[in-house]
Amino acid sequence: MVQTQESRTAAVPLEDVLVELTARRQEFRDQRYVSPDFVARLKETGIYRASTPRRFGGEPLPPGEFLRRIERISAVDGSTGWVASFGSALVYLAALPLETQAELYADGPDVCFAGGLFPVQHAEPTPSGFLVNGRWKFASGCMGADILGVGIPGDDSTAGKPRTALLRPGQVEIVQEWDVVGMKGTGSFDLAVDHVEVPREWTFIRGGQPTVDEPLYRYPTLAYAAQVLAVVGAGVARSALDFATAVGAGRTGVTGAPKLADRAYYRTGLAEAEATLRSARAYFYEVTEEAWQTVLAGDPTTEQHNAHLRLSATHLAKTAADTVNQVIQLSGTGAIATTHPLQWLLGDALVPQQHAFLGPAMYDAAGAVLMGQPPTVPGFQ
Repeated sequence: MVQTQESRTAAVPLEDVLVELTARRQEFRDQRYVSPDFVARLKETGIYRASTPRRFGGEPLPPGEFLRRIERISAVDGSTGWVASFGSALVYLAALPLETQAELYADGPDVCFAGGLFPVQHAEPTPSGFLVNGRWKFASGCMGADILGVGIPGDDSTAGKPRTALLRPGQVEIVQEWDVVGMKGTGSFDLAVDHVEVPREWTFIRGGQPTVDEPLYRYPTLAYAAQVLAVVGAGVARSALDFATAVGAGRTGVTGAPKLADRAYYRTGLAEAEATLRSARAYFYEVTEEAWQTVLAGDPTTEQHNAHLRLSATHLAKTAADTVNQVIQLSGTGAIATTHPLQWLLGDALVPQQHAFLGPAMYDAAGAVLMGQPPTVPGFQ
């Protein structure tokens, strides 16, 4: 069933949901996942229809607009921003057959997808699909997901690229192993599947050619996947800077020394961090808009577009982590307490730059492409 305009519900303002998030973020950290009822609240804001094709009732957002929403959520809670960022992941599912997508969105366009794609596990071919069996890690947001994906090998028809097999939650066991210092509330648990047959039409190649001809699905898919994670770090860094500015203006040291805002090193350090983060964000959003305008003009994005998207995302993730570190260095002894707000921001800021999509190798790969050479890492384009 394709959703009509009349059947869509009016979006709830994001700011209303962020008020609730402020009250519940500690709950999510303590239990290690964002509760399904709050995922439902995020759906009400349009986050999980932002990458659903229009033909199936979605309301696709331009990448820049979606990224700004994720950044805003992440400034309140990084874990929830990380889970919300996978509202973009439906761009992957646009590679499914149209008939499969029609079934996927039959109950409405607000679909939450989560995937544990690695390590890729062997799946025995069957006459109609694949017999899936194994265990996969890092399925962020799986506790509130409507559909789950796991990685299986590719074949001659995929040019060796791995497939993702889609399953319903009832076909998957979620193993709650997630004990980390950052993004504690993402519910990035393991997925275990015990010999479930998945029809071939419910599998797709990550980053494969879309079957939907709409602008969003012509935007570089893997670059977008990196961007939505990097911008979580930017939101976390913004929270750290806002905290340090507010606290510094009113706090006197325990020794009776001047309050932080009266110290030149503190003012200078925060100003430098502010300028550095804003500069990285400006580059990030600038190249996002350039690539998107190219798509809207009906032209294909270039290898250089992709390289700048990947480079700016990697640089933003690193800059965000560096920003939180600098704020802590400026903040004195109080920041070393395990209960200090900057400590959870430090852990959260660490995670995006540790992701394989955003690691230091991406600088080399981007530099190679910008100089006319092949990328130096697989899956860069």
